[in-house]
Amino acid sequence: MTASIALIIGSGFESLTGDEPGRVVETRFGDPSAPVHDLTLEGCPLMSIARHGDNHTIPPHAINYRANLVALHELGAKSVLALNTVGVVSDVRDSGQLAVPDQIIDRTWGRAHTIFDGSDGVVEHIEFTEPFANTLRNQLLEAAAAANIDCYDGGVYAATQGPRLESAAEVDCLERDGADYIGMTGMPEAAIARELGLDYACIAMVVNRAAGRGDKPIHDDVEASTLAARTATMALLRAFFMARGMESS
Repeated sequence: MTASIALIIGSGFESLTGDEPGRVVETRFGDPSAPVHDLTLEGCPLMSIARHGDNHTIPPHAINYRANLVALHELGAKSVLALNTVGVVSDVRDSGQLAVPDQIIDRTWGRAHTIFDGSDGVVEHIEFTEPFANTLRNQLLEAAAAANIDCYDGGVYAATQGPRLESAAEVDCLERDGADYIGMTGMPEAAIARELGLDYACIAMVVNRAAGRGDKPIHDDVEASTLAARTATMALLRAFFMARGMESS
């Protein structure tokens, strides 16, 4: 079977890179962060790429988001599941829990954020009213419910520049703008996926309360909560791909 779905992963998910060295892909936008790996999960073929590089050496603002997504697209991906670590602003979630956001705010700057940069004379203005693919979101939520995994439906992901964390005042500002979660990698990834015609959804792994919101230092919160979030994410992915396998059999 040919893989039509891809995972964009971060650190802590080495099991999702498979045992092979992966495929090195050259794109018109340069080199992706890492080779693209082929593997199976619950009997379903899929591709994966490490967003920050195989050794997690690329900071959020320096990731070649265009090359990563173009590589997956050229290898046949139709859908992309992005694993994103976030801090939580509102009370919709707590550390160690999961969410599937339905909206996004872009507070990044200076990143190569579009494939329509004028270099090939083609310019398109994609619609981005709903930045995440609803069909893919619903499949994730259905898989979570079937596996009894606590996963919140919706919320606003605010993408910040990084690599530093935000100040308490910046978090206050983002909360006034409607943000529920804060991460550093959701944009321009979501928009480029839309430009390429890829269905894209995010599994937001909450690992800390945002600045000024928690009762412990942020890094202590991250250390205490990351394992729970990753464990829940792996259970969700297994349920998701198990359901896909049942549909295709």
